Amino acid sequence: MSDREEAMRAFLKSAGWDGAAITPLAGDASTRRYFRVTLNGRKAMLMDQPPHAETPVAPIDATPAQRHALGYIAVARLAGADVGRFVAVANYLRSHGLTAPEIYAADIPQGFALIEDLGDDLYADVLEKGGDERALYLTAADVLAKLHENEAPKMLDARTPLLDYDETAQLGEVDLMTEWFLPMALGRAAAEDEIREHRALWRGILDATRVHPPVLVHRDYHAQNLLWLPQKSGHARVGILDFQDAVAGSRAQDLMHLVEDARRDVSPDVTGAVIRRYLDTARGLDEEQFGAEMAAISGQRNARIAGVFARLYKRDNKPRYLDYLPRVWRHLNKDLSHPSMSGLKSWYDRTIPMEKRGKPQGVSV
Repeated sequence: MSDREEAMRAFLKSAGWDGAAITPLAGDASTRRYFRVTLNGRKAMLMDQPPHAETPVAPIDATPAQRHALGYIAVARLAGADVGRFVAVANYLRSHGLTAPEIYAADIPQGFALIEDLGDDLYADVLEKGGDERALYLTAADVLAKLHENEAPKMLDARTPLLDYDETAQLGEVDLMTEWFLPMALGRAAAEDEIREHRALWRGILDATRVHPPVLVHRDYHAQNLLWLPQKSGHARVGILDFQDAVAGSRAQDLMHLVEDARRDVSPDVTGAVIRRYLDTARGLDEEQFGAEMAAISGQRNARIAGVFARLYKRDNKPRYLDYLPRVWRHLNKDLSHPSMSGLKSWYDRTIPMEKRGKPQGVSV
C-alpha cells in the first residue's frame, strides 16, 4: 500500500468510515481522483486531491506579474490542489437552496474530502438515454437565475475569498489559443505581433462585459457537471458538481457554458428557449447589450477551450480531446460573427484559416 493510500485509509477511519469498500471512478483532465465508498449500507464519494500535484494558486493580493511567475493556475485563478475551495463553494451553494454535495468530512491540508453521493444521473447520460432536453436545460437555467439573485460574495467562508475573474485571468486563458492551438494547427509558433494584437483585441471586448455587478460563476456549468434528480423538486432537481474553480464574474458566463457545450450539441430551439427563460426570469437586463456580452464571454471561453484541448493533446498525450475541437470552433465562429466582435473576427480570418479550425488531420485517437 502506498503512502497516499495509507493516508486515505487513515482519513476514512477518522471520519467514521474505517473498513469501507473503495471503488475508483473514471478520471478526467485534472489531478483529482474520485472514489465511491460504501460501508454497512451507507455510501459516499471520496475526493483525493494530492496537495502538491499542481502549481500554486494565486494569493488574493498577488500582482499580475507575481501570478505569471507562479504559473497558469495562479494566472487563471483556478483552485488547483486546494480542496478548501471545493468545500467552501459546496457550502455556499447549499446555503442558497441549491443542490451541491454535503461535506461529511474534510482534511484540507492533506487533500481529502468525503462528500455526499448524489448518484450517477449526469445530464449528459440522461440526455443520451432520451431524457427531455428542453425540461432539463430550462431547469438548469432556472438554477442560474436563482443563483444570480445575489451578487458575488467577497468571502465564501471565514478562510476562502471568492476571487475575481479579472482581466489577468481572462487574457491568460485566451493566450492558450496562441500558445497551444495555433502552433498545433499551423505548424509554427505564433509571432509576437500576432500574440499582442490577439490579446489587445480581447482586452477591448472583455472590458465591455463588466457592466453588471459580478455573480458567482461556476465556470464549468454543462451537461457533464450537472445531475438530474427528479425525486427532488424545483431548483433542487439539479445537482451541481465540479465547482471548485468558481469565481466572481459575468452572469453570461455559466449561461453560455450551458448552451455552448464543448462535448455535446444543444439543439438551437432549446438554446433559444434557455436564453429566453433566463432573460425573463433574471429581469433587468438590456437584451442587446447582454447579447454582446454573451458573444464576448462565450468567445473567450471557446478560445480557451481550443487552447486547453490542444495542450491536453500535445503536452499530456490525451488525443481524445481533439474530437471536440470541431464543435468548439463552430461555437467560436458563431461568437465571432456578432457585430461587436468584428475586429477580433478579422484577426482570426487573417491568422487561422477556416480549414485549420478543428481537429488536425492525421491524428487518430
